[in-house]
Amino acid sequence: MVLCLSEVSRSYYAMSRSALSCIALLFLQAPVVATADGLEWICVSKSGSGFVCEKSGHQFVPWGFNYDHDAKGHLLEDYWEKEWPKVEEDFREMKRMKANVVRIHLQVARFLDSADVADEANMARLARLLALAENEQLYLDITGLGCYHQRDVPGWYDRLSEADRWKAQARFWEAVADRCGKSPAVFCYDLMNEPVVPGGARKAGAWLGPPLGDKCFVQFITLDQKQRPRPVIARQWCRTLVAAVRRRDRRHLTTVGLVPWSLDRPGLTSGFVPKEIAPELDFLSVHIYPETHKVGDALDTLQGFSVGKPVVVEEMFPLCCPIEDLASFVDRSGKLARGWIGFYWGKTAPQYRADRTMEGAIVAGWLEWFERHGPPW
Repeated sequence: MVLCLSEVSRSYYAMSRSALSCIALLFLQAPVVATADGLEWICVSKSGSGFVCEKSGHQFVPWGFNYDHDAKGHLLEDYWEKEWPKVEEDFREMKRMKANVVRIHLQVARFLDSADVADEANMARLARLLALAENEQLYLDITGLGCYHQRDVPGWYDRLSEADRWKAQARFWEAVADRCGKSPAVFCYDLMNEPVVPGGARKAGAWLGPPLGDKCFVQFITLDQKQRPRPVIARQWCRTLVAAVRRRDRRHLTTVGLVPWSLDRPGLTSGFVPKEIAPELDFLSVHIYPETHKVGDALDTLQGFSVGKPVVVEEMFPLCCPIEDLASFVDRSGKLARGWIGFYWGKTAPQYRADRTMEGAIVAGWLEWFERHGPPW
């Protein structure tokens, strides 16, 4: 998850194509996903290698943005009530830049009033956002159970036992699926952003990982491993939450947003081993930020998530590398990934350039590259 930029190169990725190649690539990369009745439903292809539009059979390649906060760091639920025209404008801008997926991040504090009661006001706003997505012909990657601002996390939620916390999380997903289940504009439900199973025990209430700036993107799903294998806990948690979704919605896809250190290898690992949790999900999502001159390492990591289910690079950005390296990663990852999602924070490339800052130039270069490039196949 990205909050602020590191010092990276201001150089931009330039690529030329012949006119004929452009026409051919545009035809392949932008299959029709809308019918006379609106958006088509998205499903996993019969081969299990990617995504297709359910009715037409056209290939669907997720290519879009995380819309997690605005340029001031405000979360979507902080402004979508009073600044709805801004949300509409942002969706139009993402569509103009040729995105077909928008990843939104829903916070527990805004969607659960208690362990078993959903917040109806914000559920209604979610339905309004869904209608906007349908109108703009965009799909939503709905990521839930966020606790990004630790100050907003309800005390009752942090005091729950593991079993009761899982029940509350299941209630969250059952309510969201009930509200969204009839809309084709949902690409997927992402159970949580960057969940982790701890090795050993943590202090009471210590459910969140270290903050990045003012936000906590990593969250623990238990506070005590006890004698259980960590991948077993991860798989049981996925199974529990997918079952909650399926009680209300048996059609939309499920996934979970994984840190790159989820692989079963020496060193730091999240416990969410891809091959162990894949049977519970429709596809895998991984967050990868290539480092300068280490595109090969990023591709090796991505290869580790190829375990028989489609893989989406759900977060990417030139955070630790110049745009050339990110472009190389995207182009070379076409045989492994079936979708790519970056970031948009409510400001256009010209607006960022007008800031006349290093960070503004980097984000502007990213947005211009995204619009120009498109998915690699």
